[in-house]
Amino acid sequence: MDFGFTIAAYVVAAVLFILSLGGLSGQESAKRAVWYGIVGMGIAVLATLIGPGQGLWGASVILIAMGAAVGYQLATKVQMTQMPELVAIMHSLVGLAAVFVGFNADIELGRVLAMDEATRKATVEGFAGLLAKKTPIEHSILRVELVLGVWIGAVTFTGSVIAYGKLAGKVDSAAKQLPGGHLLNAAAAALSLVLAAAYLGGTGSWTLVLLTLLALFIGYHLIMGIGGADMPVVVSMLNSYSGWAAAAIGFSLGNDLLIVVGALVGSSGAILSYIMCKAMNRAFVSVILGGFGGSSGPQMEVEGEQVAIDADGVAAALNDADSVIIIPGYGMAVAQAQQSVSELVRKLRAKGKNVRFAIHPVAGRLPGHMNVLLAEAKVPYDIVLEMDEINEDF
Repeated sequence: MDFGFTIAAYVVAAVLFILSLGGLSGQESAKRAVWYGIVGMGIAVLATLIGPGQGLWGASVILIAMGAAVGYQLATKVQMTQMPELVAIMHSLVGLAAVFVGFNADIELGRVLAMDEATRKATVEGFAGLLAKKTPIEHSILRVELVLGVWIGAVTFTGSVIAYGKLAGKVDSAAKQLPGGHLLNAAAAALSLVLAAAYLGGTGSWTLVLLTLLALFIGYHLIMGIGGADMPVVVSMLNSYSGWAAAAIGFSLGNDLLIVVGALVGSSGAILSYIMCKAMNRAFVSVILGGFGGSSGPQMEVEGEQVAIDADGVAAALNDADSVIIIPGYGMAVAQAQQSVSELVRKLRAKGKNVRFAIHPVAGRLPGHMNVLLAEAKVPYDIVLEMDEINEDF
């Protein structure tokens, strides 16, 4: 069946998602960008229910209501300092969904191929109907897509669960690995390739099951080998993984919007991870391979002299200064001191002083953490600058 309305709606939703992602790059446009994303997702869900999801309205409405209830509870109870672990556990659900969709595609493909030609054309519908129309070459391509989706999804699932545990204090935050370290990861990855080749060669679904177990182990072992202090970058990288898993799901289901959204999330997460690694003098490839928590060469030499100062000394220095640069961090978030900082800024600016904020890409527990807190405290957007914009002024 041709779902012309659904395809057109998906195009509109994709444009809104792109506008949303672009708008989130600036504080002034971030609120509008969030609404772009909300409207885009609403259009996508409605178009899916009208198109390929028709006949499943009852189950869909119940599941959407349950998800909305859980989301509302989380949004109203989770503190800003807990946002990274919330993001991590949400990524795990995307990965798990990719695994389920991949196995469902494998089961449906096996069922369709077991039918004779006449039965396929006469009885199958829905996703199985799409599979029945595919050629043997397209079936082989589908197997490649579902293998990638299952493998990336499984790695994302266990990796995100461990990241959540470390951020929430439920798992030891120290970097720990089994004997063999990265050799175990490399061996598991190599064996995954062997099993993937065997599955694509028609060995059977048992190879897909073993491949999934290996991917679950890789996700667990990779993230366990990374220290808790480095989790913000890891969460960003897992965000990228979840995007690529979603894109693989889109290819398996033949859903163009899911492919576009997955690619947007995957690429933006990878770019953000690269920016964060660069700001922390870390190797991007090392993060991807799970070596982020290991040794990274000699520590940069500290130049200059550290001088201790008390509250009265800070007040005197601020009173004498013409230009003040404030570098907020996780301490401000934990103390919920953004309102006090905003009041301090207001008083300093009232005296004619040039006050600005310098935001490090990894300040707080996730990118944008400080920007959100300062915006909440009504700090003017134009004095909140990124690291590259203000570095030369130090």
